[in-house]
Amino acid sequence: MTAEPSGISLTDDDAAIVKGMLKRGDRQHDIAAYFGVNGGRIGEISTGDKFAHAPIQTHDLPPAGPYLTGKSSIAVKRRLEEVRATLADAMTRIDEELGKLK
Repeated sequence: MTAEPSGISLTDDDAAIVKGMLKRGDRQHDIAAYFGVNGGRIGEISTGDKFAHAPIQTHDLPPAGPYLTGKSSIAVKRRLEEVRATLADAMTRIDEELGKLK
């Protein structure tokens, strides 16, 4: 049984960034994680099998990896939700206290 395709496709602009990241020395695995694609797609760009015509972007590259894993991303999201709830609660208490001063 195979998984459903992700639906993520790299564009010419993406390939230019990939080439810049490769030139900078980023690992193919990290680049693939950044774009959310299979590492083979990065390998195809690296060898010129795909997007041979795309230039090498040398400016405005994303920071070098490694990047958050899905598991880490979920943990970060949960923590941000906790912080948001804490801030909302604090704002409610502040509004209540300010209401008492009027």
